[in-house]
Amino acid sequence: MDHSADAFRTDLMTITRFVLNEQSKHPESRGDFSILLSHIVLGCKFVCSAVNKAGLAKLIGLAGETNVQGEEQKKLDVLSNEVFVKALISSGRTCILVSEEDEDAIFVEPSKRGKYAVVFDPLDGSSNIDCGVSIGTIFGIYALKDNHEPTIEDVLQPGKNMVAAGYCMYGSSCTLVLSTGSGVNGFTLDPSLGEFILTHPDIKIPKKGNIYSANEGNAKNWDSPTATYVEKCKFPKDGSSPKSLRYIGSMVADVHRTLLYGGIFLYPADKKSPNGKLRVLYEVFPMSFLMEQAGGQSFTGKERALDLIPTKLHERSPIFLGSYDDVEEIKTLYAAEAKQE
Repeated sequence: MDHSADAFRTDLMTITRFVLNEQSKHPESRGDFSILLSHIVLGCKFVCSAVNKAGLAKLIGLAGETNVQGEEQKKLDVLSNEVFVKALISSGRTCILVSEEDEDAIFVEPSKRGKYAVVFDPLDGSSNIDCGVSIGTIFGIYALKDNHEPTIEDVLQPGKNMVAAGYCMYGSSCTLVLSTGSGVNGFTLDPSLGEFILTHPDIKIPKKGNIYSANEGNAKNWDSPTATYVEKCKFPKDGSSPKSLRYIGSMVADVHRTLLYGGIFLYPADKKSPNGKLRVLYEVFPMSFLMEQAGGQSFTGKERALDLIPTKLHERSPIFLGSYDDVEEIKTLYAAEAKQE
């Protein structure tokens, strides 16, 4: 590989070029969506920079407040939330924002209003900040049909109505994974250029994987289908090899690995959290959207995750997502239990 020649390459597929190429496929487009995405990308770059120097800039540690979930907020959480709220409002293309860190939805003032609603978790996995584990930003985008006065109902829609979803993982490299409804693509930030470059085109999750990802510390509280499934992963009766357990405890990192290598990520309901733990709007929906676009499945234990209709901004749900065949196996176990009842 000629690295000296590589240094002068200007034909790289940057995320900006990629989005503009996609826009050109829609002659009626006015570029609003492209502008919104460019502001999300800017927010991701900003947060990536802050994460990288968090220890030096005294950004780790607690900010002394608790968020709507009752979790202690980290300084970096607060900063990330402010970054994304400002980036999204300044795009002039949003009308409602729902953040994990804010109890109420943010309604954009009329002079800066656009037709998109954005739901996001500005810094998922933030309990891992201090120990250097990968963390990330998750987002989903809805397009409002007409220019009415925005209401909460505009974001309390099923995930299948999203027009785009993605996440940005801040780890050994900064990776942004995006779907605008026609496949999934991954971009890696080149720090020397300050640009996200297409490194994982058209991601397809393997149909079946050999990894399962779950917090086994909750095993004693699991329901029967989940317990049966994990038991089969560890002690298969068909002569196949056991699945490997991989659990980071940072949803972005766990889902990213599942997307690339296959397998299943599960955070089921249990006796302690009967409604599940992960939030529907800005965790379950965007990740389920990406999984389905990559050829996988997502399931709540009762239905396809993207068919859920949330009734509250911070509603929670159980979730099983990953390789098609692996999720199908979980669905079969839940169906069998439903028949017995």
